[in-house]
Amino acid sequence: MGAFVDVVMARRMTRSYRSDPLPDGLLERLVGLANRAPSAGKTQGWHLVVLEGADTARFWDITLPPMRRGTFKWQGLLDAPAILLPFADPKAYVDRYGEPDKAATGLGSGVDAWPAPYWTIDASMSVMTLLLAAEDEGLGALFFGVFKGERELRRALGVPPHLELLGAISLGYPATADRAASAGRSAARPSRAPQQIIHRGGWTPTRPA
Repeated sequence: MGAFVDVVMARRMTRSYRSDPLPDGLLERLVGLANRAPSAGKTQGWHLVVLEGADTARFWDITLPPMRRGTFKWQGLLDAPAILLPFADPKAYVDRYGEPDKAATGLGSGVDAWPAPYWTIDASMSVMTLLLAAEDEGLGALFFGVFKGERELRRALGVPPHLELLGAISLGYPATADRAASAGRSAARPSRAPQQIIHRGGWTPTRPA
């Protein structure tokens, strides 16, 4: 067991940040690692819209307007110096699998030909890799859903309509070393034991922990 185990075990969702900007080149390094995640046909069909510094206000003004902000529980989240918006690109996968080396799969005929949305799967794996890379750099990060204002947000940022928004990632240096202090309401739920997840040889009833 090595450093990777330490990173996985240490990673937490961070909801309170210092406003210090990210050092030059750090985001590019994180994204370079995230892009090493598995990708069907090496399509790498994901994009990241990045809002930094004062630009983060554009995100919050749309998704959490000032009139609702006073009762928001995680005020320190608004200090994150960067908001990242990961998008999956279904068209990139259809186009890639229409190329000669993949044409026999039939997956180039359209998104309905795919048994699973690999654009979502691959982009999600890249996001997870990015979260782990951020932890390894001593950063805090939070992946959260964009449940309000997505249409307005996409319009404000000029995002093409065919791209699929996965959510949002806040990124920056944690405001406190005790990230448990900003833990979400689900943090106290116990983790499932491996024997509750593994079904060897076929489906078997889940065994108690």
